[in-house]
Amino acid sequence: MPATTRDEADHASPPTGEPAVRCRHAVKRFGDRVAVNDVSFEIARGETYGLLGPNGAGKTTTISIIAGLLVADGGDVTVAGHRVGPGAVDAKAEIGLVPQDIALYPDLSARENLRFFGRLQGIPKRDLQHRIEEVLDTVGLAERADERIESYSGGMKRRCNIAAGLLHRPRLLILDEPTVGVDPQSRNAILESIEVLGGEGLSVLYTTHYMEEAERLCDRVGIIDQGALIAEGTRRELVDMIGENAHVRVGATGDLATLADRCRRLDGVSEASITPEGMDLSVSDSARALVPVVEAAESLDVSITAIEVSEPDLETVFLHLTGKALRD
Repeated sequence: MPATTRDEADHASPPTGEPAVRCRHAVKRFGDRVAVNDVSFEIARGETYGLLGPNGAGKTTTISIIAGLLVADGGDVTVAGHRVGPGAVDAKAEIGLVPQDIALYPDLSARENLRFFGRLQGIPKRDLQHRIEEVLDTVGLAERADERIESYSGGMKRRCNIAAGLLHRPRLLILDEPTVGVDPQSRNAILESIEVLGGEGLSVLYTTHYMEEAERLCDRVGIIDQGALIAEGTRRELVDMIGENAHVRVGATGDLATLADRCRRLDGVSEASITPEGMDLSVSDSARALVPVVEAAESLDVSITAIEVSEPDLETVFLHLTGKALRD
């Protein structure tokens, strides 16, 4: 499966109806510190929602509240219409939680681990074996299923972790940094599995320290900082919100001073500066700006040798809003 960015231009609108997750005004305090401060968001059925934030921003506390591992001090959370809280069995039955740490028995095989967890989850014996084969196939471990977990690479262990979270057919899969410390091949296999799950209608709550993963997987993104959700939307909505321009680098020779002066008067061009290689432009819409720029160059007999466009991305948005890189 190709690595593509999930954006509103590429994906149908999330399904309507009761959301997979409805989080309203969640608050969590640890002593005098407010770890989660009035956080509200929803995740539609079949939507992959990325929760991004620097270390200590409140991501893990927020997903722990949604998973029912922590009790919020304020607010309300429902999963598939069931309220999350102490003893909320119906809500927890709809959740597949895949933590950062590997939650598997190393001296058992993948198949044995899944059989054990399936019995704990109360999956009928007549259905369990078939379900084990399904999830092993989903995460690409069918051919290695009878090998002990202790012999697996880090990436294979994480893929088996995901399989365990899928066994009981949850409506919401929570993935807390599932690709940390894995090799590129395993990382890609994990991302491909998640893309398949999203395509099959499973709702996913995803945290990561790799912005390219959020670009690739997430229909919408929420950015959390200092316990508060400070922005939310699709990639395009977030980029438009901060008003960042695209950067166009033009390789060219000829009368660049006149070309730059003419480009500054074009609609959508806010800056035009001469460089040793040609000209740099700051534009609001690169697709619309390129044609008049090329036409202006042709009218001045300026020879264009290369054009490189850098669109603003989630990393740009994140830095603008938090003043930090995602890995900080």
